[in-house]
Amino acid sequence: MISKRIISLSICLLAIWSITAQEKALEKANQKYDEYSFSPAIDIYKKVLDKGFTSPDLLKRLGNAYYFNARYSEAADIYEKLVVEYEAADTVITAGYYFRYAQSLKTLEKYAESEAIMEKFAAKASSSSIRKALESDYMSKIEENSGRYTLASFPYNSKYSDFAPAFYKQGLIFSSDRDTGNLARYRHTWNAKDFLDLYQVDSTQMVSKVPGEINTKFHESTSIVTKDGETMYFTRNNFADGKRVKSSEGTTNLKIYQASLVNGEWTDIIELPFNSDEYSVAHPMLSPDEKQLYFASDMPGTRGASDIWKVRIVGDGTFSSPVNLGDNINTEARETFPFITKNDVLYFSSDGHPGLGGLDVFATKIAFQEYDQPIVNVGRPINSKFDDFSYIIDDVSKKGYFSSNRLEGSMGDDDIYAFTEDIALQLDCLQEVTGTVRDRISNEILIGATVKLIGEDNTEIATAITDNQGKYFLTLDCSKGNFVRALMEGYVPAEEFLPSSYGKPRIVDFYLERNLVTGGFGDDLAKLLQLSTIYFDLNKYNIRPDAEIEIQKVIAAMEKYPSLRLKVNAHTDSRGRDEYNLWLSQKRAEATVDYMVSKGISRERLQGEGYGEKLLLNNCDDGVYCTKTQHQLNRRSEFIIME
Repeated sequence: MISKRIISLSICLLAIWSITAQEKALEKANQKYDEYSFSPAIDIYKKVLDKGFTSPDLLKRLGNAYYFNARYSEAADIYEKLVVEYEAADTVITAGYYFRYAQSLKTLEKYAESEAIMEKFAAKASSSSIRKALESDYMSKIEENSGRYTLASFPYNSKYSDFAPAFYKQGLIFSSDRDTGNLARYRHTWNAKDFLDLYQVDSTQMVSKVPGEINTKFHESTSIVTKDGETMYFTRNNFADGKRVKSSEGTTNLKIYQASLVNGEWTDIIELPFNSDEYSVAHPMLSPDEKQLYFASDMPGTRGASDIWKVRIVGDGTFSSPVNLGDNINTEARETFPFITKNDVLYFSSDGHPGLGGLDVFATKIAFQEYDQPIVNVGRPINSKFDDFSYIIDDVSKKGYFSSNRLEGSMGDDDIYAFTEDIALQLDCLQEVTGTVRDRISNEILIGATVKLIGEDNTEIATAITDNQGKYFLTLDCSKGNFVRALMEGYVPAEEFLPSSYGKPRIVDFYLERNLVTGGFGDDLAKLLQLSTIYFDLNKYNIRPDAEIEIQKVIAAMEKYPSLRLKVNAHTDSRGRDEYNLWLSQKRAEATVDYMVSKGISRERLQGEGYGEKLLLNNCDDGVYCTKTQHQLNRRSEFIIME
């Protein structure tokens, strides 16, 4: 009996020891994970999982460790296990895990399965950008852009990681971990690769480390040099006094630094002021005029894992506050490695926009500091099911470079590839055109006017109708010339030609002229011009200020059409004697004619006649009670077109 108890107790103690050991192993793995030391974390998590211990947290961390280490096949297996076992618990799996699962499947070319998981992500995240992508046939669009490049080898790759090429004089600067000294001491635990330094290829095709004080025992990567060759911006680990500086969460983040070229060496290194110990800032890129510095960051306000931002270079070492490029470019995932051509095309890498898997290279027009143009996947062979990034191209030669971890490289590490763009990328160009349609004379809005978009071949592309504020909205292809034409019954059509552009929004207002040719003998010009009624005060025949404004519109019409002749008909209300009203109306007609003559209209083109109370507009006749407002309706002038 005692022996059985001893055996039972031993089994219990063994089980407790086993559980405690796994808990300690997980604690150690979690610590490595939280430090972004994914490779050691993978080994520990996998051992725990192989022994039959599992949980949502373990699967999430192991899946993420594989994913962020670009081991997408293993990541897909773990994410699948997470979804199968824990999807029923609705709050366990957040949107990000569906997204990374879908992206992992895409790298395995399991596109149908990827889209099914992406739909679950879109539902979880309420992602409008992803939803739009799912509604479009994005794979066919990618194929349309494919086949435009010829790839070539980059003779300076090593068996280690080589990436982030940047044009420099007649050569390149790039990042590599080919020679980092004591590998055991300075190994980078994000992905078990060695720490990176900056190298340069000069005009003699020699490869050497960038001279000066830039390279350290920590990471240096992704650089850009000003046109004069005197200033470099580059990415480096956050460190001070030779030691890594960690965030409040224990992470060593990335920062952008500036260096100056002095006597052939890079020195005078300073940290840019918008860096922080609490987030990463990396991958600098200058705008063509070198007044804007673009970069990738996960700083507060970032929509996903990393976004593309910009600052304005004020001068004297000062910069504006960072500005996020917005939802059109940045997604819930990773946007990084920006590059801008002389023609204002932004290339960047993303795993949030629809692609072939992993990071893909995308392009968009950003002229006029607008970031709302369509995002275009540059297609194969630049993009693949692996990570493709740090794309650069020369606008003139059409030659460039990019990086990829595709398998045909050195043992699957990052490699640089050279390319020639044989066929130019056709970027979609959308331009918003808005405006108001008004009467040229009265300036009144025209509701229900038709505004047409006409191509250069005179084909109708789109139509809009002005709303109750006289406004319209159209979207056109700004890579081509277009006519915008406004039409309204009773008016002369008007149009404006918009030449091809970079897509800056345009406001085109139309002021249509009345088609007086359609107005014949006996028509009231006041109605054709949609004038307000010209009123007179009781027992008065002087021109009121409000009437003066309306008569000026009639004068403008007569100046526009020199052959136009008018008869001014004046009327009174029924109050007073008939003879007096007839006399008063005649005086009103004459006063109107005299006013128009005083403003330059020939008296030969005008006649005036008073009708008294003969032609009332309502039932306010003698003996009928009417309000002052009703009587005023009859005190008016008309402008009748004469032959």
